Amino acid sequence: MSISVTPKAAKQIQKALAQRGGGVGLRVAIKTSGCSGYAYALEFADAAVPEDLQFESEGVQLLVSATSLPMIDGTQLDWVREGLNEGFKFNNPNASATCGCGESFKV
Repeated sequence: MSISVTPKAAKQIQKALAQRGGGVGLRVAIKTSGCSGYAYALEFADAAVPEDLQFESEGVQLLVSATSLPMIDGTQLDWVREGLNEGFKFNNPNASATCGCGESFKV
């Protein structure tokens, strides 16, 4: 079980960590939310906690709780530009449906 990032996403994570003055990596979690049931939650982590599973991808540390990992196992986090907007995009092979706005998903 693991998650990964593309080189573009890794570059953005490293840039954000440098701008905020440090951190060990990016924490990726799942929360109950939205019309499809679950939503992704991202936060920069200053330290790992005991329940974190740690993955390294493209030189970036990703921290995921054991309870979130089954829903995002195999997910690749990308950085995309769509029109005037840019941001992270989750390519999650476990998502069976997403809401119309793309903010939540179902497994």
